[in-house]
Amino acid sequence: MSAVAAAGTWKLGDLEVNRIGYGAMRLTGNGMMGNSDGTPIDRDVAVGLLHTAFEQGVNHIDTAAFYFSPLRSANELINRALSSWSGDVTVVTKVGPARDPSGEWLDTARPDQLRGQVEENLRQLGRDHLDVVNLRCGGPGTASVSEHFGALAELRRAGLIRHLGLSAVRPEQVTEALTIAPVVCVQNPYGLDWRRADESGLVDLCREQDIAFVPFFAVSGLRREAAAGRENDARVHSVARAHDATPAQVRLAWTLHRGPHVLAIPGTTNPAHLTENIAAGTLRLTEEQLAVLDGPCENVD
Repeated sequence: MSAVAAAGTWKLGDLEVNRIGYGAMRLTGNGMMGNSDGTPIDRDVAVGLLHTAFEQGVNHIDTAAFYFSPLRSANELINRALSSWSGDVTVVTKVGPARDPSGEWLDTARPDQLRGQVEENLRQLGRDHLDVVNLRCGGPGTASVSEHFGALAELRRAGLIRHLGLSAVRPEQVTEALTIAPVVCVQNPYGLDWRRADESGLVDLCREQDIAFVPFFAVSGLRREAAAGRENDARVHSVARAHDATPAQVRLAWTLHRGPHVLAIPGTTNPAHLTENIAAGTLRLTEEQLAVLDGPCENVD
């Protein structure tokens, strides 16, 4: 059994994906949504990295049209990689936030502007329809999602979108969206150091509704958009030593242990880290180790 298969699969609607996928944000540089703090990866190297992921069984890619830097667009790199790949890969993108061509952030799209964002993703990805589109909401102050999600539901009925999801939402917004159209996935920040989705009941709600819960920042934790730094949590180090694993692998394994509906989309431009991330699916944490990780943080001296 391959490492990626060891973690199992989940269905995004009728699209079965391996639970360990790949997040494309860092293909544009190391910064969040194109605000680069690193050197953009060479185009051919990026395509090779994506092919390596596909060869190891990754068949779920997370992206967005607003993942771009002055020299790189994640969608266009994915398009190039998929054009020379014969296997099935589910591409999940997101809409809502917007940036102008220079990279400046604009106001969140109005419901009537979402079609343009969907069409932009179609053009960049070279697709006639999008596998999954997540509505990324505006954060804690956002109330109803009905108008925006309703607009995407119309595009789904028109055949431009196959399945719908949500990102950066609260449980009540998921419940509201479900009255409009099926929701196949929810993306929220979540990890060992960031458990608001547990506290709010969102992870459990997704399990009850057979919705995939797809954490972001699962490895970087409180560093959020920044690349993962030196691991300072003694709990993670102790479990990593027991498995001869890396701290990042332990963080991913902890996340996957939260439930069979929980997926992972770690991103990297390092081929060795890519293989390590995929191998995290083979880690089987004991109840004692999970209890250690769920205990109070212990900083490395």
